[in-house]
Amino acid sequence: MSDFISKSLLESIYSASEDSGETKVEVVMKKQSGFTLIELVIVVVILGFLAVTAIPKFLDLTDQAKKANIEGMAGGFATGVSLVRSQWEVEGRKQDTNTNFTNYDGSALYLSTPADNNDADFRPGYPMGLTTAGTTNGNMNTTRCLEVWNNILAQPPSISATAADLGNNSNPNYYVVQSLASGKNGNNTCIFYLTESLDKTNGVFDTPTTTADGNNFSYDPASSNVAITINNN
Repeated sequence: MSDFISKSLLESIYSASEDSGETKVEVVMKKQSGFTLIELVIVVVILGFLAVTAIPKFLDLTDQAKKANIEGMAGGFATGVSLVRSQWEVEGRKQDTNTNFTNYDGSALYLSTPADNNDADFRPGYPMGLTTAGTTNGNMNTTRCLEVWNNILAQPPSISATAADLGNNSNPNYYVVQSLASGKNGNNTCIFYLTESLDKTNGVFDTPTTTADGNNFSYDPASSNVAITINNN
């Protein structure tokens, strides 16, 4: 069938060229006309329709991905905190220089240690860093926040506590701040922010200060609480 169509097409081209005195190439070129104006308009309308319907869906997927990222990270962090506490319990609540302590996967971690041994006000055995600082009152600072992050997670994403790093081309995946007096007993806690969820000014990520900025989760060793806050959804 295709051979018949090809043969008929060639015969018609040859006949047309003889009648008009044109070459076969000239006849073929005339046959290969471009799009008409109406066809181009239809294509543009279709592309516009696809853009209007697809872009919002894409943006929604981006926000969902940011939400899933912070939720997954917070879950992994909470699991690490619980594993540290469990290991300390299994070891018989080990101490080093009167401070709760455990060697977790090769990391020497010092844990929350209530000075009055009152577990109701301040829960013992939760990771606070690589030194004894702050362990008796549950106070955290950015140094201890980073130490906990980098030592309870198997493959921790990049993180920084330096605001200037948010303006670099190689932005850290996460940014951490010390939240003042927000813990169970008025102690300082850690707030971990997903960098990509922060607002931008002149192309640079804004430095967050509260849980109302971006997607984040907080960690309070005094209560062992890991709380997620979603602001972009």
